Amino acid sequence: MSTSIPAEPATAEPDTPHRGTGGAVWTALSLVYVVWGSTYLGIRIVVQTMPPFLSAGARFLSAGLVLAGIVAWRYGPSALRVTRAQLGSTLVVGLLLVLGGNGLVVLAETSVPSGLAALLVAAVPMWVVVLRAVTKDRPPARTLAGVLVGLSGMAVLTSPGLSGEVRLSGVLLVVAGSVTWALGSFSAGRLPLPGNPFTGSVYQMLWGGAAQVAVGLLRGEQRGLDPGSFSTASWLALGYLVLIGSVVGFTAYAWLLQAAPLSLVATYAYVNPVVAVALGALILDEPLTLPIVLGGAIVVAAVGVIVSTERRK
Repeated sequence: MSTSIPAEPATAEPDTPHRGTGGAVWTALSLVYVVWGSTYLGIRIVVQTMPPFLSAGARFLSAGLVLAGIVAWRYGPSALRVTRAQLGSTLVVGLLLVLGGNGLVVLAETSVPSGLAALLVAAVPMWVVVLRAVTKDRPPARTLAGVLVGLSGMAVLTSPGLSGEVRLSGVLLVVAGSVTWALGSFSAGRLPLPGNPFTGSVYQMLWGGAAQVAVGLLRGEQRGLDPGSFSTASWLALGYLVLIGSVVGFTAYAWLLQAAPLSLVATYAYVNPVVAVALGALILDEPLTLPIVLGGAIVVAAVGVIVSTERRK
C-alpha cells in the first residue's frame, strides 16, 4: 500500500485553472500508477521469507528517515519542526494508515494473493463515503449507488475465502485493513497536520513503523529469526518498497497534488489494482479466477463512478 496522506476525492479542493497535464504530469502519474500498483507484489515477495510486521516496520522506519533527510536538505531542518498538536495528529494518522491499514494487509499477504489484496483495498473510497454518511455528510445519490455496486463486487471478491481457495481470515484482514486505511484517510483531512505534506508523512511513517516493530515483537516474530534464511528476492523487494514504493511514489504523488487536476490524480485509485493484478499474474503466476476478474471489475468500476462523481462537486 501507498504511504502517503491519501487523497480524499470526496473532500479535496476542486481543480484550479493553473493545473495542467504536461509531460511531467504524465510521467509522475505513470510512476504513481506503476509504483503503487507494484507495492502489493513487493509485499508478497517480502513476506515469503521475512516476518510480516518486523519487515513492514523496517520498511517504514527506513523510508521515514530517508524522507526526513530529503525534507531537511530540500526545505531546511526547520521544516521538520511540528507543534505538539501536529505531532499527536501524525501519531493518530500514522497508526491508522501504517500500522492498521498497511500492517493488516502485509499480514494478510502471507496467505492472500497480491492481486486479490489490491482489489479489496481498492474499496477504500467506498469506505470513506460510508464514513461521510455516518458523520451526517450526505453524499450524492450517484455516489451511494457506486458504493452499493462496489459492495456487491466485494461480496464476489470474498468468495475465494468462503470457498476455501484462500484463507478467509486473510481476506477479512485485508478488508479490515482497507477500512482502517479509509478511517485514516478520513481523519487526515480533519486533524491539524503539518502544512508540508512531506513532513507529515515523515512522522506518520516513523510512528507507524515503530508501532509495527512493537507488534512484531509482541507476536514473537523475533524468535528463531535467521536473517540468513531471507531470500535475495525478499531483500530486493524490501529495498524497492523503501526507496521506490515509499519515497519515490510519495514524492511523485505529493507533487501531482500541486501540479495536476485532482480528477486526474484520483485515477490512481482504480488503476493501481489493475496493475497489481497484472503483475501478480505475470511474475508470481497468481491465478485469475472468475471471482477475482468479475468482482475486481465491479469494484474498480464502482470506484470509478464514486471518484468521477465526487470530483464534480
